[in-house]
Amino acid sequence: MAVPPNTDAAFLREVDEELRRDQLAKAWRSYGKVAIVAVVLALVAFGGWLVWRSQQLTSAGEQGETLSTAYEDVLGAHPEAAQEKLTKLAGSNIEGYRALALMSQADILLQKNDLRGAATKFSQVATDASVGQPFRDLALIRQTTAEFDTLKPEVVIGRLRGIAVKGNPWFGSAGELVAISYLRMNRRDLAGTLFAQIARDPNMSETMRQRAVQMAGVLGVDAVTQAKDQKSQ
Repeated sequence: MAVPPNTDAAFLREVDEELRRDQLAKAWRSYGKVAIVAVVLALVAFGGWLVWRSQQLTSAGEQGETLSTAYEDVLGAHPEAAQEKLTKLAGSNIEGYRALALMSQADILLQKNDLRGAATKFSQVATDASVGQPFRDLALIRQTTAEFDTLKPEVVIGRLRGIAVKGNPWFGSAGELVAISYLRMNRRDLAGTLFAQIARDPNMSETMRQRAVQMAGVLGVDAVTQAKDQKSQ
């Protein structure tokens, strides 16, 4: 007896479904445990990250509190107590706190007129690739200032030429050191030009601009007139 078409189709669907169930069962036997392990490992890893993140935040808060109390010690004329706290922070795994601690240690050494010790601390920040570039540039300027009297002018210029440019946040501080170094090399033209650039920069503090105007004037550059001409254009 021939099988009706609809019965034949129903039989094929039943076979297909049975085949799929069998394939799924085999796949589960082969990979199910692996999948469970992978999910568990992913959950454990995520949980571990959450714990690590929480510890990081807790550690950052504790270090921030330590830095704050160290500054209170400095203001309270207790430099030794401050140094003890700052020494701990100088080994921090958080770049910002590490850099701030080293810079603060350097400032305390400057107060003691220990220029070499201060320069060493500033240098540690300036050469730390994990610290942001503006912070590193500031540390390099501070280091150079501490060492200025012992450095050849060519060394100062080589260090700071790339920072002493308009648009850099430390243009004024670096520019003054570079301009003075030009004077030490008897390059009055370059020094006058750089002082004039500082004098014309509206982002400079009023004190720095006035000082630059005076220095440019002594070197034969009328920075005041040039500044007025630029505003009128």
